[in-house]
Amino acid sequence: MANLQVRVNDELKSQADMLFASLGFDTSTAVRIFLTAAVENNGLPFEVRHTMPENMRQAVYDSRNRVNLNGPYDSAQEAVAAMLED
Repeated sequence: MANLQVRVNDELKSQADMLFASLGFDTSTAVRIFLTAAVENNGLPFEVRHTMPENMRQAVYDSRNRVNLNGPYDSAQEAVAAMLED
């Protein structure tokens, strides 16, 4: 049988230990359940979504679609000055 070591901060470990204990098992069992479900699903056993603030989403959209852009700039100093303008 293999050993698996994972580094997490103390607070996360404590919270996870309490959660899993309330469900009737220890953290090692929870990790085995997760790994088994991941293998059975051929991926993570839950949906992973990346959320970003609306202004960031708009900036990504603008850059991908080349709208609302500034520049080009002749120097890095000129670009930085434009970023600092309000």
